[in-house]
Amino acid sequence: MEFKEFNLHPQVAAGVTAAGYTTPTPIQAQAIPTVMEGRDVMGLAQTGTGKTAAFALPILHRLAQGERGRVRALIIAPTRELAEQINDSFVTLGRQTRLRSVTVYGGVNVNPQIQKLKAGAEIVVACPGRLLDHMAQGTIDLSHLEVLVLDEADQMFDMGFLPDLRRILKQLPPKRQTLLFSATMPIDIRVLAQEILREPVTVQVGNVAPPVTVTHALYPVEQHLKTPLLLELLRHTDTESVLIFTRTKHRAKRLGEQLEKAGYKAASLQGNLSQNRRQAALDGFRDGTFQILVATDIAARGIDVSQVSHVINYDIPDTAEAYIHRIGRTGRAARSGDAFTMVTSEDGAMVRTIERKLNTSLERRTMAGFDYSVPAPKKDTEFARPPRQPMPSRRPAEAKKGGARQGASQQPGSAKPAEGRRPQQQGAKLHPARTAGAGGQRSSQQRRQPR
Repeated sequence: MEFKEFNLHPQVAAGVTAAGYTTPTPIQAQAIPTVMEGRDVMGLAQTGTGKTAAFALPILHRLAQGERGRVRALIIAPTRELAEQINDSFVTLGRQTRLRSVTVYGGVNVNPQIQKLKAGAEIVVACPGRLLDHMAQGTIDLSHLEVLVLDEADQMFDMGFLPDLRRILKQLPPKRQTLLFSATMPIDIRVLAQEILREPVTVQVGNVAPPVTVTHALYPVEQHLKTPLLLELLRHTDTESVLIFTRTKHRAKRLGEQLEKAGYKAASLQGNLSQNRRQAALDGFRDGTFQILVATDIAARGIDVSQVSHVINYDIPDTAEAYIHRIGRTGRAARSGDAFTMVTSEDGAMVRTIERKLNTSLERRTMAGFDYSVPAPKKDTEFARPPRQPMPSRRPAEAKKGGARQGASQQPGSAKPAEGRRPQQQGAKLHPARTAGAGGQRSSQQRRQPR
């Protein structure tokens, strides 16, 4: 099958040709004709399957034939990086149509967004928080909306965006085409789909499983020895680009700094940095300026770098699905890839959950020559798990005494979220190079559990 069989608008077809697209991916082959028919779609597909073009092309086809100067398509994404990637696809594929698109997200000056909206953009790619700001201030008119896309819906749920999404949905025209894409379909996503989709067509590409080209390995290690073991792995492993996952923003930042000090070309995606610096980290990782990128799950969502040779889980993820998403960023395009996971004695239950999900036992490895017997420093709190917070007291006497329960926490949702090869193999090693890192992922309210 070829793209010409979709009979796209000539201006859209010209964009497809200019982009070098010839054969559609499985999700594109299934979704494009259905979306062009005007049907609602529930799509199950992971990042890297070509799903952006699966909804961008039929949207461009539709908008190229109608009125201009009004917002007719709205795509909602969980992170600003993913919003920019989606917008880039619309710009590239729709260049001949002269349709205008704008990204809308927080952390940047709002005035350029307002100016582009006033100029008459037909396509808006937005993160929920800033979109609600525009809606509240009347700087965006969605009364003529024809198509709504919720991309990476499961990640939006993980980031606490459900209340914002419901507020947005209440203010949109009920007569519209709605497309929902998600890497997984937990019960909350299915409930939302039932509420907002009308007789949807379900499009599913493969099972939620890791690429068969990925080799898995577990490295049992004490918490305080993770960083020394990581450095030893990097010294003895033939790598190209390495994506390292940590549980928290603070840990991503500290680990990135330690890798830089060790002489590696490394950057981190973590909070409290400008959008420009985050974008510099992503661009540098894609073009090879940085060979190592340290990130949390949320910061890394939407990263699509085909040459990632190794994914290293510095911290084991919270779910088996998250493990699959992480390691799915290596072993792409028929390349081989490696997924290394450092595990402590506390991670046994999650290891068993992952092995059940994969229906296989993961290989345990040790690093030859590494001293696993080094004791933990007495005050080693650098990468310790955060302590559990005590449960708030529910005794009426305490509630009366202070006017409110002592230790009561903020209500969930009250803050908006911000927007290979084995060791010892022969080959070119990842040689350290003293290069300053950059980048970071801004994020405020995330999941309840630290990432």
